[in-house]
Amino acid sequence: MAAAGEQLSSVPEAQIDSDGTFKYILVRVKRGADEYRDIVRGSAAAEFHNHIFDKVNPEMEKLGFVCKCLGGGKIEHNSKDKKIRVFGLSIGYGKADHSVTVEILKRSYVNYEISWSDDKK
Repeated sequence: MAAAGEQLSSVPEAQIDSDGTFKYILVRVKRGADEYRDIVRGSAAAEFHNHIFDKVNPEMEKLGFVCKCLGGGKIEHNSKDKKIRVFGLSIGYGKADHSVTVEILKRSYVNYEISWSDDKK
């Protein structure tokens, strides 16, 4: 059952792998009709975008939240140079709003140069 006091603010906004190019999804985590938070999750271990969602969704359900995938793409993360590039799309979920993804990443990766494009590669 859900932890009664669990708040949306306790859910980390961004959790991505530290280096490489990998798939990511933008997920809306909701409690009730009006309370929500958009989060970014990315993993090199995911062969497909739904593999990320299949991991995130049960974790959020345990906390009493409902998840909806808003789309996906790819992230190129270079921690040495402190650069992140967001691009591409998900065949299954469609293209995430990369501008939203970048704003979320900027809050977690403060000293990074973060950009996005509609390029496929």
